[in-house]
Amino acid sequence: MEKFTKLTGIAAPMPLVNIDTDMIIPKQFLKTIKRSGLGVNLFDEMRYNLDGSEIADFVLNQPAYRKSEIIIAGDNFGCGSSREHAPWALLDFGIRCVIATSFADIFYNNCFKNGILPIVMPQEQVDILMADARKGANARQTIDLEAQTVTTSDGQVFPFSVDGHRKHCLMNGLDDIGLTLEKASAIDSFEAKNKTLHPWA
Repeated sequence: MEKFTKLTGIAAPMPLVNIDTDMIIPKQFLKTIKRSGLGVNLFDEMRYNLDGSEIADFVLNQPAYRKSEIIIAGDNFGCGSSREHAPWALLDFGIRCVIATSFADIFYNNCFKNGILPIVMPQEQVDILMADARKGANARQTIDLEAQTVTTSDGQVFPFSVDGHRKHCLMNGLDDIGLTLEKASAIDSFEAKNKTLHPWA
């Protein structure tokens, strides 16, 4: 998993509440178990017409936001079914951080496990970040995970909270497998000792 330390990028404003996982990646794209290739179908029903042409006024189709790495969204982001394909699709598109007033629990947890930082902030701060994001591609925001701050394009700084263990995992690029491998020497030591004590096992 790619480490997340500090990110400066374009923020896409998505002032919608209850953006669910079926909006993020519709069910017909859940057949794959690969984490790559889903970005093209991110927000598929919002991005494309039935003939496959782009819907011009959708934010990620606008020239200023095609390379967005941050999404500023409304309340209850990631609600709906618990599909891990949702963070996979966001990450494959290039999104590394989502800021909202609240998240659905399962989606929130899945983000951390896949290298995406979900940040919960008060409505008044989200409103400021949303307004800043609407300035376009030149209004880049900075997410500093170590300092736990979000900085707007004009220098306003807002703190955010994050669980210490999850912060450690993101900053060191550790998913569940990576966390286990951190204990490899202890596991090997236990296995060797257990083999001596219980050779029949």
